[in-house]
Amino acid sequence: MAGVQVELTLQGIEGAARALGALAETDLEDLAFNVGALLESSTQERIATGKAAPDGTPWDPWSARYAKTRKGQHSLLVSGNGLLTATQNYTTGTTVRVGNNLVYGAIHQLGGEIENAWGRGIKVTMPARPYLGLSAHDVTAITDLITDTVKEPFQ
Repeated sequence: MAGVQVELTLQGIEGAARALGALAETDLEDLAFNVGALLESSTQERIATGKAAPDGTPWDPWSARYAKTRKGQHSLLVSGNGLLTATQNYTTGTTVRVGNNLVYGAIHQLGGEIENAWGRGIKVTMPARPYLGLSAHDVTAITDLITDTVKEPFQ
């Protein structure tokens, strides 16, 4: 034969091939739901006790005027636990969604102007207090969850 060639014989990859086959059968919908559950829990913790945006920035405190109306069981974004308990995992298929359907959910997340606050004709500027999103801890936890799920077939 004229010319040159390199010949490789692959040996011992049967186990890896089986693992790749098993990986292809990983239930991605279940994995997505578990990611959503992780984020639901993290978001609820952020609302209940963290009192900071996903990036760690502390939320602005109440205005002095509003603080006078609060009682001992009240804290930022927690009064009757509506926002806390309404924030849920809405994952469907492989699309992860965590949030709530409360009318006031967006104003707390994004901030903005309220023209008729409490129905009293008062104009209020609400600061953004982001509670939805991924913290560095969330990213690590999600990465670990995915890694643990996909490495199982290779063990």
